[in-house]
Amino acid sequence: YCRAGSADGGAKHKHQQSTSKSLPLDDLFDLLAAAPNRFPTQHVAMEIVGNVKCYEWGKLGLDSFVAKLAQANSDGLEVKPDCPYAELWMGDHVSGPATLKTDGKGLDEAIRADPAGMIGSSTGQQLPFLLKVLSIRKALSVQVHPDKTEAEKLHRQFPDIYKDPNHKPELAIALTDFQALCGFRPHEDIARSLQETVELQQLLGAEVLAKLEARDPSAVRVGYERLMHSAPEAIEGCIAAMARRLQSADSASELRDLFLRLHADFGCDVGVLSIYFLNYLRLQPGQAIYLAANVPHAYLDGDCVECMACSDNVVRAGLTPKFKDVDTLLRLVRYDCLPGASMLFQPRLLQPERQPHTRTFVPPVPDFAVAEIRLPAASAGGLEYSVTNPANGSILLTVGGGGTLVGQGREIRLSMGTIVFLPSSAGKEFLLRVDGAGEPFLAFQAMRNDFE
Repeated sequence: YCRAGSADGGAKHKHQQSTSKSLPLDDLFDLLAAAPNRFPTQHVAMEIVGNVKCYEWGKLGLDSFVAKLAQANSDGLEVKPDCPYAELWMGDHVSGPATLKTDGKGLDEAIRADPAGMIGSSTGQQLPFLLKVLSIRKALSVQVHPDKTEAEKLHRQFPDIYKDPNHKPELAIALTDFQALCGFRPHEDIARSLQETVELQQLLGAEVLAKLEARDPSAVRVGYERLMHSAPEAIEGCIAAMARRLQSADSASELRDLFLRLHADFGCDVGVLSIYFLNYLRLQPGQAIYLAANVPHAYLDGDCVECMACSDNVVRAGLTPKFKDVDTLLRLVRYDCLPGASMLFQPRLLQPERQPHTRTFVPPVPDFAVAEIRLPAASAGGLEYSVTNPANGSILLTVGGGGTLVGQGREIRLSMGTIVFLPSSAGKEFLLRVDGAGEPFLAFQAMRNDFE
């Protein structure tokens, strides 16, 4: 370069030439060896096989939607009638990575081999989300998920229980009629339940009911802490007395039926009494709930698509034989006390003109978003539709109907159970040709949340 001017203001110029050195041969070989990670390969869309989880609470045999999807997804899967098929995992989580249909390699291994080409990242080597389908026969635990700060702290202190330092916000989209407990009910609803349930009044004490009726801000916290810290024999006596009374009652109600069902499955577990504190939701297909950090919840029955941050951190306090970390749950749990309807999470139509049949669920976290692509049954001539692949790649699950996904000169047949990983380098736009004269097409696409 040329640098002008000296201290005395003269026109003295000093020219400097940059020097260059040849790259040593060994360094050149090292650079070439690292080239797959430095210079991403252009990949095409690839079919993957999901990882099936046979947890005890899952629906049995072909009563399970998970089993039907998994059987359609994997030619070699034999569905056993007495086996619970609870979850189908679609992602690269270490506890159950999907595999490539072509060669059986783990999706996690394929991403680590070329993170820039697969997920558009030169630093991270893992998808930030995990996509699942759940089929629930028996209730899951009453639980919360910690935020990022708490997850890091719990992982440091109790790594055998909380196995990673990540948060776990979740989104559940109903595929069938779906039941869940979610968030604390309003004060007046909880007060009404206690007024109608003598056994619960006796367990918690008259002062808790008085606080609720007076809308004392501390009432729900005081009542729920007293419930969760009650002696086991007091809990057992309360639930047993309620069961005897409700079994002989003439009038039916949703809460009565739910209590008796949970009692049959879990006996005198304290979680059975959580139904009098938490909203009882019955979702229709297509409706969704978003579970932020520290929101108490329990899935009860039905089938859903679920997407979450890539974590396994769960703080449990009831309806489970697993370890119950009651004190941690009570320290973290949010007492928002909102109506059940407010728990529903609404999707957005992001591109109404170009993609009028794509609703996107965009939660307030960067880890994930989920697009629902629901197309009407095509006429005999078929229907063509645009599918967008974001910069970090995505996973596309077909739930119903049929069609063909076209991109980069490759075609993939889509039908129930087809799972496709769309690498970041596979292109931004794909063409979806829906089969003519068929059933409506339904698919879900999970991706990192880069929406504003």
